[in-house]
Amino acid sequence: MIQARSVGKSAFYMAGGKIDPGETPLAALHREIREELDAAVVDARLLDVFECEAWGHPAGTELEIHCFIAGLASEPTPTSEIAEIRFFTRDEYASMPDVAPGSLMVFDRMQALDLID
Repeated sequence: MIQARSVGKSAFYMAGGKIDPGETPLAALHREIREELDAAVVDARLLDVFECEAWGHPAGTELEIHCFIAGLASEPTPTSEIAEIRFFTRDEYASMPDVAPGSLMVFDRMQALDLID
């Protein structure tokens, strides 16, 4: 699964961001992937909605993640706010020094559904 590391951050996490007022989760997905990975989303379908503590924020900061499975119409390219992108297996990601709880939850769900090894 692809993960992005923002400029100035140490952890990789799923590309994406906040849903703007009046925006649907699917529209936010398309906008955020264009902004962060300079790619268009194709064949998106909702995987699930996850709730967890937000990594890199004060303790107790809750996060709701509308997670989609999708393809990209072109090779992803990090934009100015993204320092690096990488593809990880679940175990590679879990062994990183800093791990975003939401990303790990998604890896685990995808593995449980036999979508990844």
